[in-house]
Amino acid sequence: MRMATKLGAEFLGTFVLVLGGTGSAVLAARFLDPNGGDTGLGIGLLGVSLAFGLTVLVMAYGVGHISGGHFNPAVTIGLVVGKRFPARDAIPYIVTQVIAAIAASGVVLAMAVGAPGASADTVREGGLAANGYGDLSPGGFSLGAGIVAELVLTAVFVIVIMGVTGRKAPKGFAAIAIGLALTLIHLISIPVTNTSVNPARSTGPALLAGGEYLGQLWMFWLVPLAGGILGALIYNFVGADDDTDADDAEYAA
Repeated sequence: MRMATKLGAEFLGTFVLVLGGTGSAVLAARFLDPNGGDTGLGIGLLGVSLAFGLTVLVMAYGVGHISGGHFNPAVTIGLVVGKRFPARDAIPYIVTQVIAAIAASGVVLAMAVGAPGASADTVREGGLAANGYGDLSPGGFSLGAGIVAELVLTAVFVIVIMGVTGRKAPKGFAAIAIGLALTLIHLISIPVTNTSVNPARSTGPALLAGGEYLGQLWMFWLVPLAGGILGALIYNFVGADDDTDADDAEYAA
């Protein structure tokens, strides 16, 4: 399959992931009345977690058979280390994922400014669902807590992906397991870092929100990438008998 086709699928999948996940957090987590009061009808943490998981699930089924459905630089690097994806294709995939995430964040911003009393400045001040630690953590968690959460949970995510796309795994169910895994990861770590485990997802909102969100972005690249590598190394050890060629790993998400 042509690289342009694969990159188009990666763009679409990553775009929908960031649009659906961060869009639900920005637009629907709290449902405000026209006067700015909280109606109590928002989807909350559970709803946002499900939104991230569902976007991965539907786009993995939708375009995962075209590109492998990474939608995440940490997954791409993990699959390279796990010998499931050719290293020569990693940079084009990652660049495409980042561009898609920025585009999706722009769409979220365009919708959010249409709320009563909202402006581009007030929406940016709210962070656009950007990731953070310390004062920018939803629960005030420290940098150390954020590093642990992002490292361990990204590793777990990559382990799940490699496991459910292996030769001996049940066929046709990988996207469901991956979507549920991402939902679980968000349920655990939204209070800690607003959940990244995906440097592209972190980059889009941070670039548009600016300020300290952009200053903290380094952590949401360095640590998830390290987590992706760690997860691949762990799976290479425990799943050595379930080796899969690079072209066989579909629905990686």
